Amino acid sequence: MRDWVEWHQGYADPASGLSARLRSVRRHLGRAIGQAAGPVRLVSLCAGQGDDVIGVLAGHPRRDQVTAVLVEAEPRNVQVARDRAAAAGLAHVEVRQADASWPESFADALPADVLLLCGIFGNISDADIERTAAAAPALCAPGATVIWTRHRRPPDLTPRIRAWFADAGFEELAFDALDTTTLAAVGVGRLGHAVSVGLPCGSLFTFRET
Repeated sequence: MRDWVEWHQGYADPASGLSARLRSVRRHLGRAIGQAAGPVRLVSLCAGQGDDVIGVLAGHPRRDQVTAVLVEAEPRNVQVARDRAAAAGLAHVEVRQADASWPESFADALPADVLLLCGIFGNISDADIERTAAAAPALCAPGATVIWTRHRRPPDLTPRIRAWFADAGFEELAFDALDTTTLAAVGVGRLGHAVSVGLPCGSLFTFRET
């Protein structure tokens, strides 16, 4: 099984594909927070050590208007993220140790105005990606921004993922095909309408044991 704490070491190299992806996610996240109307509810699934959310909120002019819930299963990553949030004085950031694949783990933080699905789609099945994209509107408020990531290695699934989010009612705002050895990509969409369906039952996805 992959060591998800060691995996974060890639961020230490500013030239790595992981760092390039993080910069793209941060740029879009900062913009989404800045453009949101009123208080912002942010939910990050499989949040790791919170590099994206905490890195943006620490210096964002609207930091005190954002209530964030970061959901992460690995306890060591949870502790790192909690320490970082505390050091940055982010009193409205909760790092929750839970299984992010189960909506019940974060239902009290919904509907999200910003939903992060980063570092997930490269580790789950195609069917689970489609299921998660279809379920995303039920997790979001009208006008919410979703940010997701996925590599573009053959066979490149990102065209289908973009279509799945479009079918779910998200207008694509950006798609960054990064020039990295990992062929990373970052997608951004905005939900165009309210969704009346309830939360999906059961798990949205299962991480592969890699």
